[in-house]
Amino acid sequence: MPDAVLDPRTDRFAGALLGVHAGDALGATVEFSSWQQIRQTHPDGVRDIVGGGPFGWPAGHATDDTDLTRAVLLAQLDLLDPPGTVPESQPDVVRLAADHMLDWFEGRWPGRTPGSRPRDVGGATRDGLTHYAAGRDPRRCGAGQGRAGNGSLMRCIATALAVADPRRRIRESAEISAVTHDDPRATLSCAAYNEMVVVLLDGGTPAAAVERGRQAVGQAVTDAMTAAPGADVTAAATAVVEALEVGARLRPVDLAAEGPGGLPDAGGGFVLDSLSLAVAAVLDPRDLVDVLVDIVRVGSDTDTNAAIAGGLLGARDGAGALPAGWVQRLQFADEFRTAATRLAAAGR
Repeated sequence: MPDAVLDPRTDRFAGALLGVHAGDALGATVEFSSWQQIRQTHPDGVRDIVGGGPFGWPAGHATDDTDLTRAVLLAQLDLLDPPGTVPESQPDVVRLAADHMLDWFEGRWPGRTPGSRPRDVGGATRDGLTHYAAGRDPRRCGAGQGRAGNGSLMRCIATALAVADPRRRIRESAEISAVTHDDPRATLSCAAYNEMVVVLLDGGTPAAAVERGRQAVGQAVTDAMTAAPGADVTAAATAVVEALEVGARLRPVDLAAEGPGGLPDAGGGFVLDSLSLAVAAVLDPRDLVDVLVDIVRVGSDTDTNAAIAGGLLGARDGAGALPAGWVQRLQFADEFRTAATRLAAAGR
């Protein structure tokens, strides 16, 4: 389906999914490379999707970022045609997401030899899915406190596209995160990120999106304390709000030129670093391509940082802002376009 035939809102839905996919594929070429190394090997940045990197990806092939985004997307699509008409009969989207992620982990996945494990699996993701395979309880298998990687933030965007009710959307964002990443900094980041996406899908400004994300943290804290009375997530909430504020002060062009010294983990996989970079990206008024190239130039966890930023940029600018040559190489481009059209037509 050519992007040109999409109405603006559907184009933003497609842009959100394809932005994750394109950022992932763009950054995969230099994954784990430092800022200094990228300056030497790609002085103008990685400006095309060419594959390679430490895992030897074919150009446009999904890494774990896009694959797990697809897993959550499939779970949300499963709900478009529910088997029953009363809430009690509806499938549990958290369990569906965990099932699709387990399919990916155990080798029931397109482009892979059946039964083969993925090339790239984060430690928290591996532990969470291993626990889920053993116990089959998607709400009691996460990686626990202190493991605040970006492995759930990278995959959460489909919930923003699929769920209309804000309370449910915030709750599901956190619960799907917690299948593998249940540190509150990760769950709250997913809730904030998806609320930002919703504002952008509806044509709102990036500044309004960031403010909506900040507000969502408060609601997510209330939900977390209701679900687990006595839980103290206030410190995590403060850290997530601070990450949003840090992102609002950063400029991707400066990070690309000077390095990631202002980020606590130098862009190395910490969820709050990735959240700050995504906020900096969406507030940057330049073209999507220039911003995304600069996010990759920051170095380290380049594919995941670019995937997370790409989701916001795609929701902001639409699929039409992505170069046709990039999109043509993306493994799941057609599937993601079709899914975006279905979700936009369903009215979120």
